[in-house]
Amino acid sequence: MIAAVAIANYRSLRDLAFPLGRLNVVTGANGSGKSSLYRAIRLLADTALGRAVPSLAAEGGLASTLWAGPEQVSRAMQRGDVAVEGSVRKKPVNLRLGFASASSFSYLVDFGLPRPIPGGTMFALDPEIKRECVWHGPKRRPSVMIADRDGPIVRYVDGDRLLAKNLAPFDSMLLQLADPRGAPELLEVREAMRAWRFYDHFRTDAEAPARRAQIGTRTPVLSNDGSDLAAAIQTIVEIGDAEGISAAVSDAFPGSSVRIERAGDARFLLTMRQPGLLRGLAASELSDGTLRYLLWVAALLSPRPPELIVLNEPETSLHPDLLPALARLIGRAAERSQVIAVTHSAELGAGLARCDGYRPIVLEKVLGETRVAGSGRFDRPAWEWPAR
Repeated sequence: MIAAVAIANYRSLRDLAFPLGRLNVVTGANGSGKSSLYRAIRLLADTALGRAVPSLAAEGGLASTLWAGPEQVSRAMQRGDVAVEGSVRKKPVNLRLGFASASSFSYLVDFGLPRPIPGGTMFALDPEIKRECVWHGPKRRPSVMIADRDGPIVRYVDGDRLLAKNLAPFDSMLLQLADPRGAPELLEVREAMRAWRFYDHFRTDAEAPARRAQIGTRTPVLSNDGSDLAAAIQTIVEIGDAEGISAAVSDAFPGSSVRIERAGDARFLLTMRQPGLLRGLAASELSDGTLRYLLWVAALLSPRPPELIVLNEPETSLHPDLLPALARLIGRAAERSQVIAVTHSAELGAGLARCDGYRPIVLEKVLGETRVAGSGRFDRPAWEWPAR
């Protein structure tokens, strides 16, 4: 389980590090940095997939995602005694992301501006990976280091082996050097990060893929767009928690049930039976909120639960009456996976507060910087970024 997350210089997250529990609920006012936190954790996972640099470039390059305030915010600025103003930069431009584990491997990555190339390049907006570290346990120190990257050079601490001396600045060592024999720890970190799941806003409009019959194959993990909803639910029924499906549906819609039917030889179609109706309603006939709730059922009751699942505003399109059932569904998922749920809904937050493992993370913005409300210096996990 991840014990802490650290983010530096990503949008409003100038210097954020906070501990995590089993069920983490992120709340805060509009503009407090909740979406930035979600995107930063997703960007961290993209590093293990080789997508971090393209993701940053898609946001306009490193310059568009960096913290826009001063490098240091003085106490006088915080008190309002002096105006917020810039100063001479003392540290290199950086965007840093990382996580710590209490009993397994931890990881961090440091992105920076590309070095000038003689003759120039069309890829000047691509950030470069300046540092990467993998270590064991919650705190990075020499005795627990596994692998350390400094620019193009990667050293494996076991025997002080040189893993690479010319690693491309756009490649992560997790992607290029993970090996079951030569560097099994890097492979373990990479595969763990690749298994993290992120669910944002499912489509429920009239043309949403989940409303149409789709070719069905065994689907232990619901896709991000929910297009394989029918196959995912049937997979849970056959090899997962069929009773959980029934309980989750009846919890939100008393007396109702879902069934997967064939529409042709290979296509699956979801139908829902409700009290008082003589036939089941096809997915195309369901309301946006009903369909979205069923998508969450398929995502959260997966027969292949991940180590970490991150949910962004799961309450979207749901009537307040459905939020207690959604909270219980998320709480049940947290029994098998670590969960980070970002929400605007006080009702959902109140429901999650009654679940085991609940840890609130309330964000606030002070002088443009996102902070964890009520967090003091002793609440911050032991985290230090390496020098370049």
